[in-house]
Amino acid sequence: MTSADWIKDVPVAHRGYHDMNKTVWENTLSAFSRAIDAGFAIECDIQLSADSVPVVFHDNKLERLCGIKGDVRERTAAELGMLSIGGTADKIPTLKQMLTLVAGRVPLVIEIKGRQADEDDGFVDDVLDVLEGYEGKVALMSFDYHILRALKQAEAPYPLGLTAEGSKPEEFFNHDEAMQLGLDFISYHWAHLPNSFVTAQADAGIPIITWTVRDAKAVEHTYKYAKQMTFEGFDPRENPAA
Repeated sequence: MTSADWIKDVPVAHRGYHDMNKTVWENTLSAFSRAIDAGFAIECDIQLSADSVPVVFHDNKLERLCGIKGDVRERTAAELGMLSIGGTADKIPTLKQMLTLVAGRVPLVIEIKGRQADEDDGFVDDVLDVLEGYEGKVALMSFDYHILRALKQAEAPYPLGLTAEGSKPEEFFNHDEAMQLGLDFISYHWAHLPNSFVTAQADAGIPIITWTVRDAKAVEHTYKYAKQMTFEGFDPRENPAA
């Protein structure tokens, strides 16, 4: 296993340090610059373009963030790079562009947004190719078992984590199956803590972080049951209830 202890060191800005998509939008270079300036770790999401280039974007569809119809995977990275996010000057960045901007100044917690296993063939390899040679702290995570399995099979040299939620035994069974791959950390929905699955993993020394924290109640809950939070909508250096 690869040590993920550093993941607990500083709060993690969800999709960058945006302002809830008012003027600084999620998963943009502006949001990442703002996180760097504040010294926060950055969580971001990776999709794959039609020409197999990893791009930083959360949704499968373009409509919510870009105001147009269509799937991210139906457009090339160059085409995506011309699309305005939220009507701002920010465009959809590639993973490479984000890495160039961050340049190791703050840690990165990268979520790979899988689809179906047969649709994601080569996705992990494309991500790892871009990351090769990057000097800085990087962790990779996913909700998707097939993505995590592919990362392990590729011997990814980064801490690997399960992104998860749920409070039912059948959900815990699936989470346990993923952890048997030999993962290094867990990012869990804060409102579903505590539970027997996460408690057992924490007792085994697995670092636990939470998502997505937006208020003082969630902050307090996180630090009671986990080591660090993924946050948005406030400055964790200040009182979020203020």
